[in-house]
Amino acid sequence: MNAELITAVAIGIGLAASAGFRVFVPMLVAAIAAKSGILPLNESFQWLASWPSIAILGTATIVEILAYYIPVVDNLLDTIATPLAVVAGTLLLTSVLPIDSELMRWITGAAVGGGSAAVVQSGSALTRLTSTKLTAGVGNPVVATVENVAATGTSILSLVIPFFVLAIFLLLVILIFTSLRKKLRKSVSKSRQG
Repeated sequence: MNAELITAVAIGIGLAASAGFRVFVPMLVAAIAAKSGILPLNESFQWLASWPSIAILGTATIVEILAYYIPVVDNLLDTIATPLAVVAGTLLLTSVLPIDSELMRWITGAAVGGGSAAVVQSGSALTRLTSTKLTAGVGNPVVATVENVAATGTSILSLVIPFFVLAIFLLLVILIFTSLRKKLRKSVSKSRQG
């Protein structure tokens, strides 16, 4: 298999998964990296490396980060962020994927990139919902801070060490599914006892 393709997929998945924490942080990191010449983009995604894109994404990033610190707004934002994270994940993977077929690039971007972002966003939304339930929202700023650090850190690490981020993402997926399976078993067990 082509090393360029494997590296691009690893970078794309890492950036896409980061979009599950925050939609605009990985988009901004990708734009800055592309403008700096660190991240090669497909021809149809060169707009991402423009100064207007960087300015818009920078503004959107600041607004998104601050909004997650506002009680009630943070939970409402998760409703909007879920589909946006899927779109951002799709765009991020598709923008770096070196596949000649435009159709295959978009299908792969949607399935893998959008799927990665959706899995992380779902886990993030469940964490915030649990925090809201257990702490009446008092713990949500801590969750928001962790997510901000995770979004920034994994976005940057995706560019530096894409295979490390891919391994972390796979571990996160396994942990989420294991947790959900345990909750489902508990739920089934309680319904049988009742």
